[in-house]
Amino acid sequence: MTAAARVVAVAASGGRDSTALLHATARAAKALGLQVLALHVHHGLNSQAGAWAAHLQTQCARWRRAGWPVRCEVARLSGAPEPGQSVEAWARVGRYAALARMATKGGATLVLLAHHRRDQAETVLLQALRGAGPVGLAAMPSAAHRQGLTWARPWLHMSSQAVDQYVTRFRLKHIKDDSNLDQRFDRNRLRHSLWPGLLAAFPQAEASLARSAGQSALASAALQEWAAADLPGVAAADGSLDTRLWMGLSAARRWFMLHEWLAVQAPGAPGSLIDRLCAELPCCRSGRWPLLAGHELRLYRGFLRVAMLAAEAPAHASAAANGPYPLALNRQGLHALPPWQGRLQVTRVQVGGLPLALLAHASCRARVGGEAFQSHAKGVPRSLKKQYQAAAVPAWQRVGPLVFAGEQLLWVPGLGPDARALAQAGEPQASLSWLPA
Repeated sequence: MTAAARVVAVAASGGRDSTALLHATARAAKALGLQVLALHVHHGLNSQAGAWAAHLQTQCARWRRAGWPVRCEVARLSGAPEPGQSVEAWARVGRYAALARMATKGGATLVLLAHHRRDQAETVLLQALRGAGPVGLAAMPSAAHRQGLTWARPWLHMSSQAVDQYVTRFRLKHIKDDSNLDQRFDRNRLRHSLWPGLLAAFPQAEASLARSAGQSALASAALQEWAAADLPGVAAADGSLDTRLWMGLSAARRWFMLHEWLAVQAPGAPGSLIDRLCAELPCCRSGRWPLLAGHELRLYRGFLRVAMLAAEAPAHASAAANGPYPLALNRQGLHALPPWQGRLQVTRVQVGGLPLALLAHASCRARVGGEAFQSHAKGVPRSLKKQYQAAAVPAWQRVGPLVFAGEQLLWVPGLGPDARALAQAGEPQASLSWLPA
């Protein structure tokens, strides 16, 4: 910590570890010219949570009366876990978001977390039991930069016994969260059922596992630098991954290349997806793999990219889309098409567009087969299937309505205007583009 930080925040649950860290920080702050901001998150998951917040506020007020530059801020989480989301994961995400908001509002750029060496060792074990590689086995970093804040764990190399000794020396009162005894949670089950026996058999386990985390962190950083150096050689200008170039790498480099690419294109993608892609990409020409938050990975003609899933049209809308859907498209702007769950964008242009006179009497239809499309003036009309294949348009870009004027085909999603319908020079005209929901 330096005086340049001015305000230092401490994540304070009120438990033993965070109470010790808050006390130590507050003791040192006055001499360093710092203000200390204790940040407490009320999760609303325990009937005693309100009393814990009150305890911490009273404790900070007492230290402040003693001349220490410390104050307390409390935030309460709202909402509930999503279906399938664990309470632990929901609370962790909400807690860090609340801590970030309070720290930023309080003028802090540094947030201290009270994790110590035992916490680190437990995290290594949990990650190993989940099948993690070097990235996961690196466990918790001593410092990280997110959301404009530095998150630091100054006691990550301090033993649990040392924290106990500090608490005893200064007779610090702290809360005891009874949920820490609930063995439905992975960490509690490891801490109470596995850890005592492990320490009895291997007294050095805490230090050894923490040291393994440090070595894994170094290995992970080196591998990420390696993959980052490889990435420009296999990534296309649009961000997609050229799997043919990717296949030229060794198996190890392929895995870490995918990890690096997904970290940018689809943050939060699980390591199991990387394993699956490494096994399946060499064997398939096209494919789709689900991601979270309405996205998926798509492979087409050797390029892997992240794409948004289009909304599913209801059954009655699909039926309505089979017949002509009259729509005057001579007006610039967005035109909603409920049967197709999207909109057509009409933009006035000087060249390369469709005549406004035809667009004024347009109708939209679903593709039924037999439609012929001419891609350029000297070309010949060919089936949409062949035109799509020639233009390398993947299946997911072929959705949307066909636009007609009477029986004349004007425009096709993924291909554009039919060359036979293009406007003459000087004729009022517009271009079309399809925007799915």
